[in-house]
Formats: sequence, C-alpha cells, structure tokens
Amino acid sequence: METPHAVGGPGGPAGPVRAALEVGPLPGRPGIRARGEISVVTRPSWEAALTELARRHGDVSYVELSGAEFLDVGGVTALAVTALRLPAGRIVVEHPPPHVPRVLEMFWPGLRRIEVVPR
Repeated sequence: METPHAVGGPGGPAGPVRAALEVGPLPGRPGIRARGEISVVTRPSWEAALTELARRHGDVSYVELSGAEFLDVGGVTALAVTALRLPAGRIVVEHPPPHVPRVLEMFWPGLRRIEVVPR
C-alpha cells in the first residue's frame, strides 16, 4: 500500500453517516497506520491493508492505531489471523483503542505474534 486511501464517509444530505477508515503506510518503518473506524463497512479495506502488510512482512511489522476510534471484533480477528499466518516474526500494534488488547487476550490468549503497545 503506497498511499493512504479512505473508505466510507459521510452520507448524502438525506443519507446516514457511514463509518470512515483511512489506511496508509508508516513513514520510515514497515507497517500501516489506520484512522477512523474498522467495522463491517470498512473491513474489506482493512483486510486488504493487512494482506499487503503480510506480503511485505520482514521480522517486525507495525500497525499504528492511535487514530482508530473503534475496531469491531471482526477487525481484531483479521489482525490476529494475519499475525497467525506470518511465517515468522511479529506484529507490533501501537496505541490501539483500550478494548483491543482485551479482545486479543479473550479470544487469542498467549498469542505471541502480536505485541501491544498501549495508549
């Protein structure tokens, strides 16, 4: 993923407000930065970004989430599954929303391929 891209956004004048997600590369290190919401509406873009992250993965990849307002369980699952499928190394998840480490521990206790650096 070379440049950030957005998915979703505000609805039209009479339409509902939709979830928005922007995902782009991290400058100076291997990884991605996500801003906005990761939900059923934006998950295809999130999963595509994680697929690309795994494709380019070396020893350590970073996922910076300080701008992420929300990740649903499906979004956290996509992150965990990506880490589990790596041939080696780990993913460092930086500054996720507070519920993300709890969801990881609840469904994937002891998953050593993900390191979480809290907010």
